[in-house]
Amino acid sequence: MCTACSCGTQDSTGTTTRLATDEGAGRVYSVSGMTCGHCVSSVSAQIGKVEGVSDVQVDLAGGAVMVSGSGFSDEQIRAAVKQAGYEPAGTGA
Repeated sequence: MCTACSCGTQDSTGTTTRLATDEGAGRVYSVSGMTCGHCVSSVSAQIGKVEGVSDVQVDLAGGAVMVSGSGFSDEQIRAAVKQAGYEPAGTGA
C-alpha cells in the first residue's frame, strides 16, 4: 500500500535511490515512497510552492524529481518533499 497517502497502490520497487547531481537546467532529487499519481501530485504541488521554482517533473518509476528554476536551495526542496509526506534520499550537490 502507498504509505504516504494510503491510496492502496502497491509499491512495486521497494527501493530507495540516491540523490543525483545537477542535470541540465534543473536539479534532480531522489524521493522515496512515491507509488502512484496522487504521490506525484502531492510532491509536485509542494515543490511548486517553493519560491524560484519554475517547473517540476516527476519520474514515478524512477523515484526522481527534476526541479527547474533559480533562487531555491536544496534544503527548501527537501523540506517541501517532507511537507508532502515523502522522504528525500541523500543531500544536494
